[in-house]
Amino acid sequence: MTDESVITDKIRSHVPHTARIWNYWLGGKDNFAADREVGDRVREIFPVVIELARADRLFLGRAVRYLAAEVGIRQFLDIGTGLPTQDNTHEVAQRVAPESRIVYVDNDPLVLVHARALLTSSAEGSTDYIDADLHDPDTILREAAKTLDFSQPVAIMLLGVMHFISDDDELQRIIDRLLAAVPSGSYVAVANTTTAVNGEATAEAVRVWNIDAQPKLKLRTPERIAEFFDGLEVVEPGWVSCSRWRPEPEYDGSLPVEVDQWCGIVRKH
Repeated sequence: MTDESVITDKIRSHVPHTARIWNYWLGGKDNFAADREVGDRVREIFPVVIELARADRLFLGRAVRYLAAEVGIRQFLDIGTGLPTQDNTHEVAQRVAPESRIVYVDNDPLVLVHARALLTSSAEGSTDYIDADLHDPDTILREAAKTLDFSQPVAIMLLGVMHFISDDDELQRIIDRLLAAVPSGSYVAVANTTTAVNGEATAEAVRVWNIDAQPKLKLRTPERIAEFFDGLEVVEPGWVSCSRWRPEPEYDGSLPVEVDQWCGIVRKH
């Protein structure tokens, strides 16, 4: 039996999984009936979840372009990759700088199968995938060091993954461990679900999500999200809805509608 068939055997299609539900909301086809069922239940009570998912994805592109083009980052550690769609981290980064090196991290077997097929690199750069969990940062760092040079600045991408660590103390230890491994001039890009915009509607959607989907999601306030990164330099415009972080201008000059996915980019001194 091949490695890929072993991985495929681990895919539990009857258990809704965050990466596949997110893929469904983004219009992808890499999901199962159980994922669509939860996705539809959440969308029924919280229709703006589609807008949230799209805004989160667009933030990833703008964040990577900022990091690669404006501050010269050439190494990315993308934890909680999710299923590959358009404009993945390596595609955005390597369009700016083909020599960029990217390591993706996720622990969903279906993501691993697709990552091996789709997350290819430019000839000048490098792309790798680690089957690992944010709960185990030491494994992530050890394996990522095979591709990334931790003596040079790294951008750590924590988009839509911190809210799956329910214990605040554990999350702080994980963040501190990741930051300790990268040098001055490194960055962390963050996106985390909150109730700052839609309040109880978001809270109810998360309650429905947590009935069946894995892993469970923990809501945090924008203030609490920021506290995990106390002492780091916050890039303008600070902690905002991910739709409002350096958005593309609307055709009428207005700002995009806010969503309950709060984001920011911080720099290690």
